Amino acid sequence: MITLSKNFYPVLIILLFLTGVKNPGHCQPADMKKVAAEMEDLLLKNMMPVWYPRVIDKEYGGYLSNFNYKWEMTGSQNKMIVTQSRHVWACSEMKAFTGDPVYLDYARHGFLFLRDHMWDKQYGGFFNLVSREGTPLKEADPKQFAKNAYGNAYAIYGLAAYYRESRDPGVLELAKEAFAWLEKGSHDPVYGGYFQFLNQDGTPIREGGPGGTPPKDQNSSIHILEALTELYHVWPDDLVRKRLDEMLHLIRDVIVNDKGSLQLYLNADLTPVSYQDSSKKVHLKHYALDHMSFGHDVETAYLLMEASEALNSVADSKTLEIGKKMVDNSMNYGWDNSNAGVYDVGYFYKNEKSVTIIRDTKNWWAQSETLNTLLIMSELYPDDPLNYRKRFFDQWKFIKDYLIDWQHGDWYSGSTDKEPRAKEGTKANIWKGNYHTTRALINCITRIREMGKK
Repeated sequence: MITLSKNFYPVLIILLFLTGVKNPGHCQPADMKKVAAEMEDLLLKNMMPVWYPRVIDKEYGGYLSNFNYKWEMTGSQNKMIVTQSRHVWACSEMKAFTGDPVYLDYARHGFLFLRDHMWDKQYGGFFNLVSREGTPLKEADPKQFAKNAYGNAYAIYGLAAYYRESRDPGVLELAKEAFAWLEKGSHDPVYGGYFQFLNQDGTPIREGGPGGTPPKDQNSSIHILEALTELYHVWPDDLVRKRLDEMLHLIRDVIVNDKGSLQLYLNADLTPVSYQDSSKKVHLKHYALDHMSFGHDVETAYLLMEASEALNSVADSKTLEIGKKMVDNSMNYGWDNSNAGVYDVGYFYKNEKSVTIIRDTKNWWAQSETLNTLLIMSELYPDDPLNYRKRFFDQWKFIKDYLIDWQHGDWYSGSTDKEPRAKEGTKANIWKGNYHTTRALINCITRIREMGKK
């Protein structure tokens, strides 16, 4: 979790006294305690009971994938490395947060499935998708089983967290193997970064993925950064540190553009895939490759600060500057001034003064990441004109009003102010788990408690 220097607080108190500001963001300490209590209730009484042990697949191992809005099993229950690894991570974090050993049992259950079924024993690396029973499944390429850097990064992320809690040397060894596998095939020694799409044997697909998808992207990059941060905490290896530093600088200084938003896709040489010089009509046909994803931007601001802290003990000034720029861009152009929340997709068209919102829906994961980052920013910049603290409170109210299913449990996939039908949408699938929401709530609860001690 991002922490502030102990020397910061006395200076802050003096500044607030001199300026006459007693409660930045117009809140009382009691308000924060109330929010923390509400968050803990949501996490422990609404969310965790519907996830665990319901998703534990006692028959075949790993975690079940698909449930409808009433938490009834649906579909084939194919298992993706991303979701399986996120469960391992979330259960490990819940063990750390609550001290309850049952979560360590749940995490081990997932680890065994990753080790015994999702790891390719012939070529190394984790398969992207397997059946419920653990048989690898082919996807876009019928000739081989798909692998990618994104999924393997999440495996490292989950394994590192589980090792932190279990201290099982076999867990760390598998994490090390996965890191070495990415280093050998996915890492680009020429231009830096990692190729996202990989053959089964681990060699990179340098021209890109299915449907003309470019070979490098922000999403895999930020989660490789996240995984390396988690791994470095438990295994402070020199090469891990080097790659973590490389990814921090690559994302912060190259992938984040001058507007303070992530460039979604890049060519192998890290030149951006951009439609800035195209007409609106042409761009809208290809907007999936080039747009502002406000949720990713606020999440990345947090991940960059977390990585910098792992490398330097405290986040460095350049990273804080860029992180703030990313959050401010999202608040200025992607924030819903009526109900709160950040929109899903926007774009800054050439020669236009403001962002055009292309999709005004508000998915669940982006809102939880926004909650987490706003609290961090409110502590770092209590007097900022954007008033991060007030936005944090507004965001929390918005989540309670439009994203939480108080009847059946957990979060809707999208906010009901924009997508009323989300109330009857799936609660779990291979792309919807509980990692974003669990992390945001644990981080916020922990931060508020630490704030109360100072």
